[in-house]
Formats: sequence, C-alpha cells, structure tokens
Amino acid sequence: MTVPPSLAPRVACVEPRILIVGLGLIGGSLAAALRASGYAGQIIACDPNEQEVALGIELGLVDAGGVELANCLKDVSMVVLAVPVLAMEGVMSTLSRSLDQAATDVVITDVGSTKATIRDCAERVFGRVMPNIVLGHPIAGSEKSGVAAANPSLYVNHKVILTPEPDVDPVALARVETLWRACGADVLQMSVERHDQVLARTSHLPHLLAFSLVDTLARQDERLDIFRYAAGGFRDFTRIAGSDPVMWRDIFVANRDAVLSSLDDFEAGLKRLRQAVESADSDAMIATFDRASHARHYFDTLLNKTSYQAEYHMQPHGQVTYRVQPGGQAQGRLRVPGDKSMSHRSIMLGALAEGVTEVKGFLEGEDSLATLQAFREMGVAIEGPHQGRVTIHGVGMHGLKAPAGPLYVGNSGTAMRLFAGLLAGQAFDSELTGDESLTKRPMGRVADPLRLMGATIDTAEGGRPPLKIHGGAALKGIHYDMPMASAQVKSCLLLAGLYAEGETRVREPAPTRDHTERMLNGFGYAVSREGDTCWLQGGGQLTAGPIDVPSDISSATFFLVAAAITPGSDITLEHVGINPTRIGVINILTLMGADLTLENQREVGGEPVADIRIRHAPLKGIDIPVDQVPLAIDEFPALFIAAANAQGTTRLRGAEELRVKESDRIQAMADGLAILGVEHTVVEDGIDIIGNADESVPSYGGGRIDSLGDHRIAMAFAIASLRAGAEIVIDDCANVATSFPDFVALAQRIGMRVDVEGVHGR
Repeated sequence: MTVPPSLAPRVACVEPRILIVGLGLIGGSLAAALRASGYAGQIIACDPNEQEVALGIELGLVDAGGVELANCLKDVSMVVLAVPVLAMEGVMSTLSRSLDQAATDVVITDVGSTKATIRDCAERVFGRVMPNIVLGHPIAGSEKSGVAAANPSLYVNHKVILTPEPDVDPVALARVETLWRACGADVLQMSVERHDQVLARTSHLPHLLAFSLVDTLARQDERLDIFRYAAGGFRDFTRIAGSDPVMWRDIFVANRDAVLSSLDDFEAGLKRLRQAVESADSDAMIATFDRASHARHYFDTLLNKTSYQAEYHMQPHGQVTYRVQPGGQAQGRLRVPGDKSMSHRSIMLGALAEGVTEVKGFLEGEDSLATLQAFREMGVAIEGPHQGRVTIHGVGMHGLKAPAGPLYVGNSGTAMRLFAGLLAGQAFDSELTGDESLTKRPMGRVADPLRLMGATIDTAEGGRPPLKIHGGAALKGIHYDMPMASAQVKSCLLLAGLYAEGETRVREPAPTRDHTERMLNGFGYAVSREGDTCWLQGGGQLTAGPIDVPSDISSATFFLVAAAITPGSDITLEHVGINPTRIGVINILTLMGADLTLENQREVGGEPVADIRIRHAPLKGIDIPVDQVPLAIDEFPALFIAAANAQGTTRLRGAEELRVKESDRIQAMADGLAILGVEHTVVEDGIDIIGNADESVPSYGGGRIDSLGDHRIAMAFAIASLRAGAEIVIDDCANVATSFPDFVALAQRIGMRVDVEGVHGR
C-alpha cells in the first residue's frame, strides 16, 4: 500500500504480531493506518462476525483471523481490545484463559471510551491491572461502522489518551505510544478519573443532547416541516445523533456518574439562560453568548494547532520557523498593534468598573485574548474584539464570579502578576496557570508582598506558577519598598490595594511604567504620587469610560531598529505610546546617533502618543545609562541588534531582570549573536557587544537560531537579517503571536524577505 504524505509515520511500529479484537470502524481503521504507515509485521483479527474478518483479509487490512479468540493468540506481541465497553469483561475473561499462547512480553491495550469501567473489568478478571495492560482511548470516530468503513487517516492529528496505572511497565507504555504515533496520532496521558470526567463533558454529553433533541423533534406532529426547513446549524449539531445507538447506550451505562454530573451542570446553565431570556436580561445573555463564541474560537485554534494555548489543552505546540533572507529594505508608514500592557489593564479595570467601557486599539494577540477569556470565565460580558474594538460590561468591584477551573493567562507574566493582586481581594478561590514558558518564571516577587497584605497564596516549587489564591482574605494596606524595579509588582500591589483596608503605598527603586496609575485615575480612582512612591486608599470604586490604546512601543522598537541599521531607510510609526516610563529605547537609540524625530505629539486618554519617524544614520557604541535600563527592559533584544551594527562597543549593565523573562534574554541573545559571528562578552547583569558599522560589507553572517519560544528573541533576529551576509533561520517562533500577530506581514511590507514555515505558514 502506498503511503500518502499525510500518513507518513512519526515513528515505526515494530511489533512483530498484533491482534485486533473487534474489527469494526475503530479496529479496522487501526489496521488500515498501520498498513498505510508501512508496518511490516502481521495483523491478526478476531471478530464474532466471520464475514467482517473475511472482508478485512480481502481488503488487505489483516493477514488472518477468526471468530475464536483462543485460536488467534499464538505468538501475539500486542493485543488491542476494540470491542464495545459492556462486552469488555467477557472478552478479557476469554483472553485470560488463553494468554499463555501469546508472546512472553505481550502488551494489552484497548480503545474504550470509558476507562473506569474497563479498569474495573481488568481488576475482576486478572485480580489487578497488570503492568503490561495500558488502557487507552483514541478520540476519533465516524457515523459509519464496520470494517468496510475503515479509514487509514482516521487517527492522523487526532488525540489518543492513555490512562496508565501508577505501576505500569514503562516499556509497555512506550510500545503502545509507538503504536498510535505510527498511525499519526497525538498521544497524551491522564488519569482514568480525569479522562472519564473530560469525555463525559466533551463527547458523551453532546451525543446525549443530540439524541434527545432529534428524538424530541421527531415525535412532534410537524416533524416533516421541521426537518425539511432545518438550517445547516441543526444538521451540524445533530449529525452525531446518527451514531451507533447500541454503542452509545453502553457508554452511558458505563460512564453513568460522570455523564449525570455533566448533565447537571448543563441543566443549571440552561436554567440560568432561560431566566435571562424570560427577563430580557441582555447583559446576562451577551455574557453567555460571547463567552461561548470565544470559547468556540479557542476550540478551533486547538483543532488547527494555531495557538500555543494548545499546550494547556493537551495539544502539542505548533512549530513555526522564520526563514529570513539577507538584505532587504526598511521603508514605509506603519501602525503596529496596540500596547499589550495597556490592553491587559483596560480589560481588568473595565471589568471592575461600574458601567460600560469602550476600548479602541486593543491588541488582539494571544496573551490579551487570554485575559479577555479569563474575565468571561468570571462572568463578565465582553463584546469583541473586532478590529481592535472591545466593549466591556463592568460588574463592579465585587461582581466577579468564581471561575469553573484554573484561569489560563498564556505566556503573559504581566497578566499573571496583575491577576494575582486583583484575585487576592476576591471572595472565591482561584488558580492562575500559563504555558510552559510562564511556569518557569518567578512569582515569589508578587506572592511574598501579597502575603504581607494578608493574602493566602500557594505556589509551585521555587515560587513558580501555578498560583493558587485562597479567597475571602481580609487584606490590609502595606508600605512596600520594592527590592527591584518592576511595574508588574507595583501594579499587582495597587490592584490588591483596591480591596485592602487603609492605604497601600509602593516605593520603586527606579522609575517603571505607570500605565496602571494613569488608567486607575482615568477610571476615577485616585492614585497619588510623590517622587519614587505612589499610593491609594482601599474601598473605592471605578467608573467606566472610553480607552484608546496607543500602539505598543515595544512592538514599534523592531522597526525602529530595522530603520536605524539599514542604509537608505525611512520609516514612520503612527500613534505610538511615548509614556515617559517607556521611552528608554528612544533615548538609547538617540544616544547611539539614530536619526529619530517625534511628530504630531498629543495626549490620548491620559497617555502621551506621537508618530515616530526614523531614518538611517551611522550608529555608535555607548555605555547604556543605568537609569534607562528599566525604561527599555523589554526592548533590549532589538537593541542588541542595533549594537551589533554600531561602531565600537555597546555596554549594558544593571539588567539582571532580563535573565527572568520568557527566556534568559541575555544568554539567548548572546548565543544567537555567537552563531552570527558577533563579538560579545556576557556578564551577570549585562553584555558587551562589539559592532560593525562598515556599510560596505555585511555586519555579520547567517545561521540557525533557537528563539527558545521567546517572541522578542525571534523578532530581534528577524530584523538582524537586514545587515546579514547569509540566510538566518529562526526556530520556535509560534509565540510571536502573543504580542505581535501581524509582525511578519508588516516586516514584508517594509521590504524584509521573511518566509514562514510551520502551522502558520507553508
């Protein structure tokens, strides 16, 4: 059988002899997938219907088989039980009596959709779940049945959940994983209990509802007209009601408790929605509909593997690679996405305000969308985003509701630290989690002062996420001297201070961005400042108002540097926020000799903005002033590229904070610069970079860079290509979508030669 490209195996299955018990759609498709993968061993089938076995042999899916299990076991190295759940115990009993005919290292697995029932069967038949038994469940199916419906691509890019017992033989587990990966499946693990709960909600309940709806309508007098004029939505939702009734009866019997629990939750939600419709409660309806709409959008991203959030929902990361050709231009007029820090804060404060907040310029990156979704899960009605516009129906300071599960904030340290302060003052328990990168970042810097305020917070080892916040704490204001400059810590404590008794006062050792203070004042909540200290009184309220989010200077930085290093360049970036606590990059580039001017300066919603025009001029190396470091902390990856193109040495000190970002940005940039051939010296709190300002030759070479999943590392080395002598390939770029979803399109617009490979590209 020829292997279609989409079915090329990830790994080869080397089992010498596989027995599939039950040659229906699932078992037959497993045989077809193995054949398509190039599997060279023998496949034996056992099925009570001898015609199904004969058809399987005729189709070339299996080599031999029969109706008697005992006659099919000789020298079998793996047994796959693909029979109905309620038939499983009888099959296991027959298997146990003849298992000595199989290979001595035989492994037993299954495909049942309710694992507790099958585990119980194994315990009754074998006395325990033996170490060579690996229970599993492929999340795939069809309305068709029988071996004639076997589909070799049924498992490609679908999940297979394995539910191994604690004492499972790791070799047996690995062999079952190999079986499914050879079929193109994504394999993951969870406990039996967790599996049954998840499947009851995501598979069993929808089938139950579809059967019920179609049955209800089919029993009405006008059923013919109902079905004749039903729209596509009815057809799509009820498609699953065409599934095998006997199989689903067995599933509902076997997974009764979990199904009933999920049905109770659904009925409670349906009751709330009915009440909202009866009382014409538009806010309650929009909260439900919009929350559901965006949850469905997230579901699409998971299925298409277009989001790093896939990891939280048990999907692998989509791999994205940038391939950037040397040279290119830097010309044009651009508006980069809205400021991420302000986008986060606009949602948070809008949700806590009284009234409706209209936001323009909202950054539709994944981090900001995760913040939106988190508030939806806490009962806030939010419309949008649509072309940067979001409408938030505030619930007031004490109107948030307990979320059903952990709040996922993606890759955003800002969101997690600000949420920690906000949630510390709520009456309910909550948990904050994020992607793999975020779970490595320190959270003790917010957890410790929050504990001083009276909050009860649990962290993982080393003070890292997830954060578990116990609600109902009586917070008291504190006077806190921050040991290091951090806008996130300051903002966290101010948000907690909204709920604290008395005054919360924070002193910072160096200036940090003040978006939270400005926005709180904009919402009518007084925040005072004197010198290096800001403070507020707890117990007030927020009043909704319009917000126009400026373009993010961190995103603009990549194009500022692109123009600064490229001969003949001329770029204007529109409506960029130039908050005094964020303009370190402007100050540093100006000190290096960049031809940079601010045009059309104005104030929007309390935030200063301007159009920034930058043209090429020779850059020189400088000692970066220490007082500018906190004002440019997120911009340094791009500034390192500017330094590599400057005359002489650029020295950075006092930047320890770069070590604990999405990656160790000092080391990550140093490793990439080394690959390109840029001379540098790394120190604990900074780096020295020796640049090349000779415009007649490339400043450095090319090479393959690992961005370590850090969006700013990826974008920095992309713009480095403008002065490279060879192609630069940058791996692990999916997280660029967290802060700058349109980066590649804008880079191509100014004249850069960027191609994208992976889930977002070819």
